[in-house]
Amino acid sequence: MTHRALCLRLDAHALQSNWRWLQRQGGAPAGAAVKADGYGLGAVEVTRRLAQAGCRDFFVSTWAEAEALGPLGQGVSLIVLHGVGTNDCEAALSGTARPVLNTPRQVARWKEIAPGKPCDVMIDTGMNRLGIRTDELDVLDGVDVATLMSHLASADEESGLNQAQLERFRAVRAAVPAKRYSLANSAGICLGTDYGFDLTRPGLALYGGIPRTEAEGHIAQVAFPEAEVIQRRIVRAGESVGYGATWVANSDTEVGVANIGYADGYLRCFAGAGSVMAHGKVLPLVGRVSMDLIAFDCSNAPDLAEGDWVTVDYDLPAASQSSGLSQYELLTGLSQRFERRWISAAS
Repeated sequence: MTHRALCLRLDAHALQSNWRWLQRQGGAPAGAAVKADGYGLGAVEVTRRLAQAGCRDFFVSTWAEAEALGPLGQGVSLIVLHGVGTNDCEAALSGTARPVLNTPRQVARWKEIAPGKPCDVMIDTGMNRLGIRTDELDVLDGVDVATLMSHLASADEESGLNQAQLERFRAVRAAVPAKRYSLANSAGICLGTDYGFDLTRPGLALYGGIPRTEAEGHIAQVAFPEAEVIQRRIVRAGESVGYGATWVANSDTEVGVANIGYADGYLRCFAGAGSVMAHGKVLPLVGRVSMDLIAFDCSNAPDLAEGDWVTVDYDLPAASQSSGLSQYELLTGLSQRFERRWISAAS
């Protein structure tokens, strides 16, 4: 196998522990959003490990994502959030995945191609993204709804919209028969069990993101980017590092250069804010982040050498605050140049 100089170290125990905490906190069975290739970690491996932990409901965005996962086995549901478009009928009928119907046209299409077949339905209670409006509920007459769901728009904030959406969803639950009802995402779970209903749909928090302060201390980091050191060099006092000469050495400085950059999802905004860790030391970045390279002050790690590895500081809440990027962007933006390598025994 060709050597890769980038690794995304993934903690299976942390992933499963996060799911278990979310299930306890939400007061209802927890599914898992594994769209966007498992938020960048690898949907197939994420799904396998969460299923092993007890998860029975998995959510992807598109039929292509569903096909990539393949059949999940008896008693496990795969749900396609974007529903059934005009070009999706064959895929929707040929596999075991279940669509989420989002528009009156999708409902009509499903009634035509799969009369009486169960589906899920998204109701818009204030997001104004996907979902059937609450004044369009009559289109659901005759539909076998497996899970009726809605999506919170501001659950990560202290917003009156959270309570308003909860009340609207309760009214919809009273009006539309379904086997299960689902409202809460990761942040919604943290709002309390009133939002749990019959099924929660966490995403970000599974992968180490902190959606609200209630999750602090309970959600563990899952993804740890690591990069190989290509060079260690001395930058003399007065010399600069990187494009634009934005960092100048005040004194002779030991600088390491590692194999990661913005083409890998480690973006330029980390310049002046990011760091790597090696031999128990925090080593700050110097100069700009390049397409494929970063430089860092390794003066405090005298034994670090070419061919060694450093761990990039990628704690999601802290990295989000320092970079201005959302925790979602930080995860899903990591490139396929990383070797995804799972560690720790799943349980």
